[in-house]
Amino acid sequence: MREELLSVGIDIGTSTTQLIFSKLIVENTASSFSVPRISIIDKEIVYKSEIYFTPLISNNEINGNEIKNIVDSEYKKANISKEDIHTGAVIITGETARKENANYVLHNLSGFAGDFVVATAGPDLESIISGKGAGAHIYSKNHSTNVVNLDVGGGTSNLALFKRGEVLDTGCLDIGGRLIKIDKHSKKITYISPKIEKIIKDYNLGLQIGTIATIENTKPIIDIMVDLILQSIGIKKKTSLFEFMVTNKSINLSEKIDNISFSGGVADYIYYDKKIDEYFKYGDLGILLGQAIKNCDELKKINVITPLETIRATVVGAGSHTTEVSGSTITYTSEDFPLKNLPVLKLSREEETSNEKALSESIKNKLNWFKLENDLQKIVIAIEGSKNPSFLEIQEYARGLVSGMEEIIENDLPFVVIIENDMAKVLGQSICAVLDYKKDIICIDSINVENGDYIDIGKPIAEGKVLPVVIKTLVFN
Repeated sequence: MREELLSVGIDIGTSTTQLIFSKLIVENTASSFSVPRISIIDKEIVYKSEIYFTPLISNNEINGNEIKNIVDSEYKKANISKEDIHTGAVIITGETARKENANYVLHNLSGFAGDFVVATAGPDLESIISGKGAGAHIYSKNHSTNVVNLDVGGGTSNLALFKRGEVLDTGCLDIGGRLIKIDKHSKKITYISPKIEKIIKDYNLGLQIGTIATIENTKPIIDIMVDLILQSIGIKKKTSLFEFMVTNKSINLSEKIDNISFSGGVADYIYYDKKIDEYFKYGDLGILLGQAIKNCDELKKINVITPLETIRATVVGAGSHTTEVSGSTITYTSEDFPLKNLPVLKLSREEETSNEKALSESIKNKLNWFKLENDLQKIVIAIEGSKNPSFLEIQEYARGLVSGMEEIIENDLPFVVIIENDMAKVLGQSICAVLDYKKDIICIDSINVENGDYIDIGKPIAEGKVLPVVIKTLVFN
């Protein structure tokens, strides 16, 4: 059994906007005598768009119509229609995610780009996607080591810590090449981000809107950015300024970082000896920041690896690394897919393993988190489950879930349960029996989600054996 899925990645960043189309190969990797194990075994990029400067109406608003025109044009160039798309992600990143109309633009674009394309944002997911697009997870797995990928873009620097192929932690700093914008002709500064403006004032650096930018007068702020990057990976001690520049959180440095890689637009000027005839040709500090990182003596003390992608890391990650497939022993009694933007209610291990009544009460209490004006919205219940559950344990899980999800049943909302361990088929069958087969259910496993996540569940693939799932966040900063 072998199947191809066409995936799109759309990245709307602080500096640039771009698309890629990828082919995901899904195959049964188990033997003929085993339970099917469906996996994504290969990813192939089939089309890369041009790289566009992200169109803005003002410093506070994205030009949504122009972005839509870019996407439409690139679909036509690739000779792909939105009906051809099976999965993928629209990612809005960095400073652009903070624009006033970011949410509207994303959801508008999500509907345009295909039924199962998702709109996602948020620095944690962005860090993972760019890190995987850069190939840091592959290096850490192949060399049995840790790697921090730093995706240095126009507005933020996203950090993802991988160890032996797995994500350990993420972080994000408000550091990027486009936090100061410069008129390419007059060389006058036209924009300074609020945090950088405060640093300039506190350190008396003398830059303001209207100042003519030079290599010399911008060097102090670039040196500060590089110093903060060194603090983020443990080469220098963290300062109060570092805490001020953290977007949401920084990575845990409980162990020494052995390797780092850089991606993002700035990375092109870290790795490649490009001829530079004009340092401000992009209207920002990106080239100078890349050069400063490249020439930093402290960074020469750590192993800096070359990524698979630099400026395209996020869009490659969005198109190739956002889709997972469920386990192949699952239960679903209808094919009303795709299901989109379902918030996750994840129970703790203690809540799910205490007893049937406690499980039920925990769900009922936590469902109140997801009520809007006393109306319950669609929800996914997530549990870890047991690796080798007994028949009695399965029955207790089934009764506790059905009792706890009573309000979901009464409101005729989708009955969706996600389990980390491989027990969805038998649990799903037991739930159906408890419900007397009068309610459609979806019970899938081999998917790890957390509270705060949202998921999309796509139409069945691999002869109906598995469901494609995209785990995402819709948090805007």
